[in-house]
Amino acid sequence: MFSPQGPSLRELAIQALSSVERGYDLLAPKFDHTPFRTPSALLDATADALRPFGPFGTGLDVCCGTGAGIRVLRVLCPERMTGVDFSAGMLARARTAHPDADLVRADVRAELPFSADFDLAVSFGALGHFLPAERPALFANVHRALRPGGLFAFPIGGPPPFTSVWYWALLGFDTAMRVRNAVWRPPFVMYYRTAPLRAVRDDLKAAGFSVSTVPLKDLGQRRDGGPRYRLILARKAATGRKPEAGRTSARHR
Repeated sequence: MFSPQGPSLRELAIQALSSVERGYDLLAPKFDHTPFRTPSALLDATADALRPFGPFGTGLDVCCGTGAGIRVLRVLCPERMTGVDFSAGMLARARTAHPDADLVRADVRAELPFSADFDLAVSFGALGHFLPAERPALFANVHRALRPGGLFAFPIGGPPPFTSVWYWALLGFDTAMRVRNAVWRPPFVMYYRTAPLRAVRDDLKAAGFSVSTVPLKDLGQRRDGGPRYRLILARKAATGRKPEAGRTSARHR
């Protein structure tokens, strides 16, 4: 599937019938040869958008997988790069690709082994692996890992229009996953339509972040003129200041 170096249909089926952790352990050796890896264009656009908000010294890649997001930290965080993931297989690939990064195996829904350690946290393509009820714990743990004034940033795609093929393809995928998880154990949580911008923004604010967004203009526009991707910017309050919970730039809404 996807390329001669990618997984076979059989391998993908075995992964889909496993738990999330076991599935990614199995997929890890071939993951970078699939469309599931974050595209380089999205990584580069994120790095470019974040530069004006620096400087950053230390950075954390949340749910780092094979380490694609560490590419962003490398150009922004000269002091220390850290990745965290719960798949041992994915972390093994990340260690090969990024031997100078600190890589930690941990479940980001549980308490992370960090406290006010990072200036910047990023994440790519991970939100679909968390049920809406699990996002508050994830965001609270990232908030705890950041230093006062630290920034949590991640791209989020605009919803495809109701009339597009992508809308129905994603709806069909999510429906199939819900049926799979209703009849098969262990569950494999991977959904494309469970993290709309408004809900994500509300959960970030509840965790103590002030939230704004910037369009990733280099990645193009949708037919309605909106950006294909926005970068969520969730800022932890500086010492002695309260989070600006309601402050989101009107021109980026």
